[in-house]
Amino acid sequence: MRVLIVNTSERTGGAAVAANRLMEALNNHGVKARMLVRDKESDSLTVIGLSGKWWQQWCFLWERLVIYLHLHFSRRHLFELDIANVGTDITKLHEFREADIIHLHWVNQGMLSLNIIRKILRSGKPVVWTMHDIWPATSICHLTLGCNQFKSGCHHCKYLPGGGSNSDLSARVWRKKQALLRNQSVVFVACSRWLEGEARQSALLKNQKITSIPNPIDTHLYKIGDKTAARQRLGLPSDKQIMLFVSQRVTNRNKGMDYLIEACRLLAEQHPDMKSSTGVAILGGHAEDVAGQLPFETYPLGYVSDEHRIVDVYNAANVFVLPSLSENLPNTIMESMACGVPCIGFRVGGIPEEIDHLKNGYVANYRDAADLAAGIRWVLCEADHEALSKAAVSKVNRCYSGQSVALKYTEVYNEAIAQKHYKL
Repeated sequence: MRVLIVNTSERTGGAAVAANRLMEALNNHGVKARMLVRDKESDSLTVIGLSGKWWQQWCFLWERLVIYLHLHFSRRHLFELDIANVGTDITKLHEFREADIIHLHWVNQGMLSLNIIRKILRSGKPVVWTMHDIWPATSICHLTLGCNQFKSGCHHCKYLPGGGSNSDLSARVWRKKQALLRNQSVVFVACSRWLEGEARQSALLKNQKITSIPNPIDTHLYKIGDKTAARQRLGLPSDKQIMLFVSQRVTNRNKGMDYLIEACRLLAEQHPDMKSSTGVAILGGHAEDVAGQLPFETYPLGYVSDEHRIVDVYNAANVFVLPSLSENLPNTIMESMACGVPCIGFRVGGIPEEIDHLKNGYVANYRDAADLAAGIRWVLCEADHEALSKAAVSKVNRCYSGQSVALKYTEVYNEAIAQKHYKL
């Protein structure tokens, strides 16, 4: 079986990381998988980059310009919306023609247009589409933020100036998505049971097969290491309990840094002894911008791309805190758990599927800084840390290993091929 995985980026972003890991897992378990990307960042022979850089750049800029115009020249929400009005025709590529399965992942920001997706669906090849967010089930947004329009039909979009209208951009793109899916069968795979539940409520996908399979993780790389040695390599103190926060861009409000700051303030007030015994490591871009706002000693580690160093960062921590306001199934939580580090997050999205409350971490009430603080205190000072660590590793090996995920996707591929042959 030959699978072509299609994603905008090779390595940048959670979807790219997940797609890359899936490709490796499939190849390790007898499936011939290759990856087609717009932004190729390595010399890997199994990753194919699209040619024509000027065209790729033009596609990206043209889509942003159209969105910018519909936002009335406001940059707010500029990168939270995608309309897929332009892209590259991948159906003409040799890699596309020789594939048995076309596996779409995150294909936005000028990678594929809706017209190209229609050509892919009409090519006769079975199509599997992994949903890393809600965009395939809505019109133009990646985060619904409480909006339920996608359950009946997108219009009056909250992201558009004035709340949109009956015939706004979201309504027009919705009709185009409806048209391309009409009389076509796609297997949509959500990365979490939560997202699967959301997708099943979409009027756009009401006649499509929807299931859920988690993202895989390389448990040979992400594993428990020597905490003291990891801290020495990172220049972190050995005499403090360290909580860790990770985000590609730390100042992204959706990742919840404001709640972590408030939780730490509450801990410092209620438990003054923690000021001298606790530190906060921050991994991600703009880490230094927030370091001064925390009441504990803070260690901005900046943006790191080397996976071995990232593993060191996890192993250096005593607890990982991700107070995101919206999440699918965060790679960072399973990476931390694989390294034996208990995790804390809000009860939102797929986070409660990863963290088993009071067993391998703590699930705090949504947007509740006080409960977040209680969770941090419980993990660091009250719980059996060794038991939490063992339970975290066990959960990852059982649910998120490459072998486990590859087997589940192989079943989906076989079903998609059988369904396509039955229709023919």
